[in-house]
Amino acid sequence: MNVSVRRGFFLLLLLLGACLAGGCRPHGQEAATVQRSRLLMGTVVEITAIGPERARLDRAVDAAFAEMGRIETLMSSHRPDSDVARLSAAGETIVAAETATVIALGRDVAIRSGGAFDMGLGRLKALWDIEGEKPHLPSAAEIRTALAGTGPDDLRLEGRTVAKADPRLAVDLGGIAKGYAVDRAAAVLAARGVRHAAVNAGGDMRLLGDHEGRRWRIGIQHPRHSEALLATLDLADCAVVTSGDYERYFERDGVRYHHLFDPRSGRPARLCQAVTVVAPRAALADALATAAFVLGPEAGLELLRDYPEVEGLIVAADGSGVTTDGLAGQVQWR
Repeated sequence: MNVSVRRGFFLLLLLLGACLAGGCRPHGQEAATVQRSRLLMGTVVEITAIGPERARLDRAVDAAFAEMGRIETLMSSHRPDSDVARLSAAGETIVAAETATVIALGRDVAIRSGGAFDMGLGRLKALWDIEGEKPHLPSAAEIRTALAGTGPDDLRLEGRTVAKADPRLAVDLGGIAKGYAVDRAAAVLAARGVRHAAVNAGGDMRLLGDHEGRRWRIGIQHPRHSEALLATLDLADCAVVTSGDYERYFERDGVRYHHLFDPRSGRPARLCQAVTVVAPRAALADALATAAFVLGPEAGLELLRDYPEVEGLIVAADGSGVTTDGLAGQVQWR
């Protein structure tokens, strides 16, 4: 069989333009720009901060990266001492308040999407091993076993106590924890006096303020042409997340198998190529982008319309694009 494994990282491109060339001057002073990247949470995280004092920006960016590392320690399924790993190993456990907050948000999206978003797919993801060197194309029987106990209510939450509906369930917060980490990084920057910044974690982005009077211009990658843009958006003070079937996938005999699974079938969802969600928080946008991708254009848009202050752009399997009403006039198609 012919197998090709590919992984993508930069799903949203921040088009800084004149600001990185020194075109932004707050209060009559020349603005400093600090832009750094680091490998965290399985992807490349880039933080851009703009302000009048470079030393202050440097310290704030360092603190933001440290905060994301702390969240990774709490919520990564690959760390044996994390809340997620302990929960997967036990039927019930007490987790950190932040982990409980993330699970509560994920449960809301899971229930409201009819299970299109599911935090209990750890065994299924391990079975396919999409990101491994030798991804696996599982049998129907293997998939049924991996899906046992999953569903919209597979995690139950009371305070900080999380219980699994089925002891075999393996928890994976990959569809929401990265967005939460991005939110926390932005909060740390803001707490340290940074008013204009962007945190981009492989397609999960949070924008602080604007570009000193201009909106941030965000380029959305074309899902079938890696060197091209599908569209651009001019945004400020919000989160924007893109999920696509071109991020992490392998091809076998001409068929693309990607990492966005439909919890109903245990196989890669087939109704979309990409979904971009604009929301007040990256954690919410992260979960909704996955759910809308699984649901497809029609049902996906209906889900996004159920959330106030949330807008979205969905690229269907045939390459056609649809948007929520609030985003329709803001998208510049390329």
